[in-house]
Amino acid sequence: MTGTGVRADARIVARADGRGGTALPVLDGDGPLALRRTRSAGREARVMVVGAMSGPLGGDRFSLTASVAEGGRLHVGSAAATLALPGQAKGEARYDVRLDVADEAELHWLPEQLISARGSDLRVTTRAELAAGARLVLREEQVLGRTGEEPGRLTSRLTVRVAGRTVLDQQLACGPGAPGGWDGPAVLAGRRAVGQLLVVRPEYAVRPVEPQMLDECAALTPLAGPAALVTAVASDALRLRRLLDEALGRLS
Repeated sequence: MTGTGVRADARIVARADGRGGTALPVLDGDGPLALRRTRSAGREARVMVVGAMSGPLGGDRFSLTASVAEGGRLHVGSAAATLALPGQAKGEARYDVRLDVADEAELHWLPEQLISARGSDLRVTTRAELAAGARLVLREEQVLGRTGEEPGRLTSRLTVRVAGRTVLDQQLACGPGAPGGWDGPAVLAGRRAVGQLLVVRPEYAVRPVEPQMLDECAALTPLAGPAALVTAVASDALRLRRLLDEALGRLS
């Protein structure tokens, strides 16, 4: 803990174990970011992020890195939603995620929702660096406020690069102090849950997905390069998850 909040770092390294599975030579988390290995599924190693403390609170600094070496298969989830709360320390909280996926490796990054509680101020950055032959399934879900509550301020940025080329770099800011229009018809249209599903597969470079509306509030878009993006807004977290699960089923 620092004078301005809690500092927590976690790191996961996955690699093929030479026996048809995936080893986790590094599984290290501290403070609020506890990591637990769960039962593997075939070649895939599975890890859960377990929140050992409340947060992130104002002034906290969290970082999580996951690296998958050639031939590895890794699935990362979380045991519960992440709840951004106001804290005694002044200033925004930060949660930085870095994902690295090598050739012939695969990462499923599927955490639970991030909830922005009233009075909180959180900046989340997710950066994924993929080799040309890497595979990624990444889901982000953000809920603005608890039931009957106004949201805090939430700024989220997602950057994805494949073989050194940027295929996605976008930022969304919501809540008090965010640029005007975030709650208007061109962005959330009064809804309080927003999410995206990113799928990167080498075959998409040759056979891109077809753009389409999946629902009144969900769309599938091919990206430049071997990737597809689903974006959705919904009235609540359950509806949002249903939309994204249905989209992943279509892409599987």
